[in-house]
Amino acid sequence: MRSSLGFAAICVALIAGSAQAKEVGDYSKLPKDLAAAATAYDIAQFKADKAELERVLADDYTLAGTSGKNQTKAQFIADQTAPGNKTISVDLYDQVSKVWADGAVLAGMVDAKGSNQGKEFTFRGRFVDVWAKRNGRWQVIYTQIHPVQ
Repeated sequence: MRSSLGFAAICVALIAGSAQAKEVGDYSKLPKDLAAAATAYDIAQFKADKAELERVLADDYTLAGTSGKNQTKAQFIADQTAPGNKTISVDLYDQVSKVWADGAVLAGMVDAKGSNQGKEFTFRGRFVDVWAKRNGRWQVIYTQIHPVQ
């Protein structure tokens, strides 16, 4: 059963969207290597690509989700790749990015629709992904999401 943290993670994760939504976030103003990593992360989340999620998430990754509890990399990936979940549409807006030599914050608002364990959902939330460049490779080290009205 997917936890509420996992559900929130899905909403963050569904940035890649479907034909009815934006394919990925707008990363046109980011350094090329960070833009490529962020795009790969969006797509991996949408496709529930376990191998790519393993690669793009740091081993010390933490998700702070809507239940007030933290989730580890392994827990997040298990939730992301659980069968029976489908995203119909995702839209990112009000995106914010702050980048420095070995770190970045990518954030914004997300609207998502889909099904979670066969139950339809709509979700609007604000998310923040913190990225670190380690050994020449960008990885997500922290995500926080919360629903908004």
